[in-house]
Amino acid sequence: MNRLKDECGFCRTGRLARVASYSPHFGEEAPLVGHGGSGAIFFSGCNLACVFCQNYDISQLGQGKEVSAETLAKMMLALQNAGCHNINFVTPTHVVPQILEALVQALEEGLKVPLVYNSGGYDSVETLQLLEGVFDIFMPDAKYGSDEPALKYSQAPEYTHFMKTAIQEMHRQVGDLSIDEEGIAVQGLLVRHLVLPCDLAGTAEVVRFISEEISKGTYLNIMPQYRPEHNACNFPELDRSITMKEYKNALLLAVQADLARGLAIL
Repeated sequence: MNRLKDECGFCRTGRLARVASYSPHFGEEAPLVGHGGSGAIFFSGCNLACVFCQNYDISQLGQGKEVSAETLAKMMLALQNAGCHNINFVTPTHVVPQILEALVQALEEGLKVPLVYNSGGYDSVETLQLLEGVFDIFMPDAKYGSDEPALKYSQAPEYTHFMKTAIQEMHRQVGDLSIDEEGIAVQGLLVRHLVLPCDLAGTAEVVRFISEEISKGTYLNIMPQYRPEHNACNFPELDRSITMKEYKNALLLAVQADLARGLAIL
């Protein structure tokens, strides 16, 4: 596909980025939210097709509006002016060129707050290397510990290879998460892992990888909010919320892997 000619591929995006919404967001991790919120820009489209996606109307149905680089830059500045602690690019993987184009203008016009790359973890090292020195905070998902469920539930071939090499590159660039005296994140890596029913996310391998191949100081949010959305009802093993026991088991695996930063205390 030639996106310069406005052709769309798997990510459903052409020449211009499509934005579903932008606003101060208070549902992110505490170091991102602070008192002013995280300045979230939700992009339409995605390079994954998760059957349980809770934002499927945005990621897979294309809800949103195409915006120019100038408009995207104005969104960033409006969020900064609203008191947000950062600009949080949600699902940026497929619109990196459009973001960079808009950042040139936004930076010239006074954008100063940290930039957050909030992705599904299915990123190429080659693209991330082009971003060195641009993003202050990387916040990828580590969705799966093995490739079989990644392909079955997210149409993501070789997910674990791309996720692991991407997170290694992200950590190389920004290191462990740094938080200032007010509790606000200023730079570093923050990893998310959503617990799935029946341990389909492969939590043990995810936490082993983070602990042994990234850093025991990694800020890790193990998330309990899975619920069957979108097409999850077509998969009996996914057609229920997780149990408290499943969530506690995931937390225990992280603790046993010597990971503590970001974990909920039950």
